[in-house]
Amino acid sequence: MSIVSLFCDIDDFYLATEKQMPFEDSDSDTPESRGRPRNLHPSEVMTILVNFHQSSYRSFKHYYQKHVCRYLGWAFPKLVSYNRFVELTSEVFSLLSEYLHLRFGKCNGISFIDSTPIAVCGNRRIQKHRVFAEKAGHGKNSVGWFYGFKLHLIVNTAGELLSAEMTPANTDDRSRVEELTQGLFGRLYGDKGYISGSLSEVLKTQGVILISKVVRTWHLKRSLTLIRRC
Repeated sequence: MSIVSLFCDIDDFYLATEKQMPFEDSDSDTPESRGRPRNLHPSEVMTILVNFHQSSYRSFKHYYQKHVCRYLGWAFPKLVSYNRFVELTSEVFSLLSEYLHLRFGKCNGISFIDSTPIAVCGNRRIQKHRVFAEKAGHGKNSVGWFYGFKLHLIVNTAGELLSAEMTPANTDDRSRVEELTQGLFGRLYGDKGYISGSLSEVLKTQGVILISKVVRTWHLKRSLTLIRRC
């Protein structure tokens, strides 16, 4: 999707939301506490944030300073500094969340569930980290230990999001499945981290069949061989 099409889609959503629930900061000409205008409209802020995830940049700071400020000035003539933009993002967080949920796909009977780690700092800096000290947690994945959050996702066969939630890293993946699968049906595929007999029974009552990865056959044969040798 081009930057113009993305902005039009987000701005239409913003205008429709504004009519239903007016926001205090909806007027782009409203002066800030220091007497300066906000410059960027909420629709523009949201467009830049969404477009970042469509780019190849891994760092938002590099994306904003090296791409937006250099090449997208024609689309956003009133760009602000990076630090100022970070302040504006807090005003559109709830709008972005609602926009994401409205863009979810439809369940077609085959879904996939998984979680991905979101580390907020390196392991050596955990003791000094303060930004998410009261919200983040210690977790472990196949790579190793990390400090931060887990992003739980369910997608359909087309790769469209069906459900999403962010939790502290020490949250058991299985504890959020029942709530994430509300409104879904059919088969749900997950890795061995979702193996649970009780969870499978609960999901069956909702019309969802949980299919988890089992131990590989060669692992089982090797274990039996070692037992026989003993």
